[in-house]
Amino acid sequence: MINVLIVDDDAMVAELNRMYVAQIAGFQCCGTASTLRQAEEMINDPQRDIDLVLLDVYMQQDSGLDLLPTIRASGRAIDVIMITSSADAATIQTSLHYGVVDYLIKPFQFPRFEEALTSWREKRKLMSAHPYYEQSDVDRLLHGGAPEAADTRRLPKGLTAQTLRTICQWIDAHPGIEFSTDELANAVNISRVSCRKYLIWLAQINILYTTIHYGATGRPVYRYQLIADQYSLLKQYSQ
Repeated sequence: MINVLIVDDDAMVAELNRMYVAQIAGFQCCGTASTLRQAEEMINDPQRDIDLVLLDVYMQQDSGLDLLPTIRASGRAIDVIMITSSADAATIQTSLHYGVVDYLIKPFQFPRFEEALTSWREKRKLMSAHPYYEQSDVDRLLHGGAPEAADTRRLPKGLTAQTLRTICQWIDAHPGIEFSTDELANAVNISRVSCRKYLIWLAQINILYTTIHYGATGRPVYRYQLIADQYSLLKQYSQ
């Protein structure tokens, strides 16, 4: 089992990331830290197994970037994926300088989160599989983990053009409203599970914008809305 430490001072975001981790087979959350001091104590605790850190940059009292040299100085084989709203060049360059394995800019969809963790796991397996490498292996390590651009001409396995057309026709008829998975599923008379798969894909190819709404209890609710300048692309799937 791969142990993941989540470092984020927003309790709701940390919990959402913990739930995401729990959905990926082979991964488990081994702890959460809301300050760099807590994170440092966990990283330097020899009794705590940590393989991967999910690290925020903007924290109330700290900058997550300050944890990167601490992780490297610990001498432990711990990798880092940045999960942050910080998109400026200096922050990204500093993160890459310290060898972060991926960089997710909030907000993002679960498939991108899953891609980050599973791609890292595949690279980890490759690194430990052989004492020496062929050039093709090195190429996979250095270049094979980047997510490919979504192919808008080919549907993912399990999605059908007919159902996609039905969903896009409804969105086309309601371009200005924000809606949940349940609301759309009821409107077009398909299952919630099936509807969610189409919405995730439409968000991946940047036709829909996603927001997360937190209630007093229960899981967060995802709401979707058509991105204004993607109306013409939506039309391609609604005809």
